[in-house]
Amino acid sequence: MKVYYWCPFINPVATVTAVLNSIISLNKFSKNKHEYKIINVFKEWSIYEDELKKNQIECIDLETNLDIKKLPKLGFLKSRFTYILTYLFSIIRLHNFLKKEKPEFFIIHLISSIPLTLILLFNYDTKFILRISGYPKMTLLRKFLWKLCDKKLHKVFCPTNSTKNFLVKKNVFSSKKIFLVKDPIINFKQLNKNKKKIFEEKINWLKNKNYIISIGRLTKQKNFKFLINEFSKIKQIYSNLNLVILGDGDEKQFLKKIIKEKKLHENIFILGNKKNIYPFLLNSLFFVLTSEWEDPGFVILEAMFSKKLVLSSNCQSGPKEIIKDNFNGFLYEKNNSDDFKRKFIEIYEMSIKDNDKKNKVLLSGLRTSKQYTLYNHYKDISQHLSR
Repeated sequence: MKVYYWCPFINPVATVTAVLNSIISLNKFSKNKHEYKIINVFKEWSIYEDELKKNQIECIDLETNLDIKKLPKLGFLKSRFTYILTYLFSIIRLHNFLKKEKPEFFIIHLISSIPLTLILLFNYDTKFILRISGYPKMTLLRKFLWKLCDKKLHKVFCPTNSTKNFLVKKNVFSSKKIFLVKDPIINFKQLNKNKKKIFEEKINWLKNKNYIISIGRLTKQKNFKFLINEFSKIKQIYSNLNLVILGDGDEKQFLKKIIKEKKLHENIFILGNKKNIYPFLLNSLFFVLTSEWEDPGFVILEAMFSKKLVLSSNCQSGPKEIIKDNFNGFLYEKNNSDDFKRKFIEIYEMSIKDNDKKNKVLLSGLRTSKQYTLYNHYKDISQHLSR
């Protein structure tokens, strides 16, 4: 049985890790009985060459003659140009590929408009599965395209019940086709290996810092502006506290400007993307997420697996599904300054004064994270990948 994954990306978002882990889980627990492969559209998967080889994952080059290293990535207009170019260069090649290879299943993740256009125009000897990546913005164009494709899609996978219920309510797809399939976030072997690694020498200075951490793309979705503004107020209460932000994106210069204006350049550190977040995470006091939406919020579960306290906005849709307030983490009302401050103080004081409660929350968080293991994902997805 051939199962191919379509997931072209211009930046290494969490979905990319989910795709890798999905194939790793299927290979491992099905004992390599079937073929699970990734389509390489514009050489985007080349940056994972070592990891693909290590896990014996085959990557098929679509031969579009595009190279993501030479294409614009940041900025709305530049990224849209890349999407349009990708569409034009890959759509005919993907059509020919599907006609020739005839995979049993084709799982669609990012830049879904290309394969969705094809299934509207042609018939293939393949079952197409649309994987919803992130809480969907239901634009008119997207809703129109999804509705048209409904009859041609075999199934639709959602990462959270919130997204599943949202799609059912919107009546975009037949409700019988929509299924919850949790992301494979916790790879015990790889994460335990990453947790043993130490800081790069050039940032050893962080070891002696008292800091909280936030991780994510520097975009409007992650709402770092709110976090920086609120941290400036928290700093007046806890003068020796620092904030470390891991990530890169369109808002980088904008956020640095805010930090400079608030004279917090010696207390807030934006350190860019890091392949291994664990030395930074494990050395922190706790993890903070201020997103406008998440689905489900990979880094929340990675923090829980690392036995770190989590403070998150109660945004759509993932955090509310993962976190039970004061049980396995803490939720504050999204964009509510007073509630953020109150919960921040609560979690900070508990972390330094109440070890018993802290340990109970950490243990509950660890148990929650284990619902998103590779094995649980394998059990979920394998029942849908049958002839």
